[in-house]
Amino acid sequence: MGHADRLRLIGKITYYVGWISLLGGALLHLKIAPAMFAALTLSKRNLVEIAVVSFLISIASELRARDSAAREITGVLKRAA
Repeated sequence: MGHADRLRLIGKITYYVGWISLLGGALLHLKIAPAMFAALTLSKRNLVEIAVVSFLISIASELRARDSAAREITGVLKRAA
């Protein structure tokens, strides 16, 4: 597994963690499952912060993976020429 593949995997995982925490925050806001989140000691603000940070990490990982893949392609082309 290369560097770009690992970055993409991290991006996917944090993307899904972001959506899960965003949905959890919505459930808590709508008072659908407050007992579950009270047991986890997570507030609405914490869930939204987790979602935002997860989305930022996933975006950064994807951008770094694209940059890394572009460098690998140009390096291969330079060696071939």
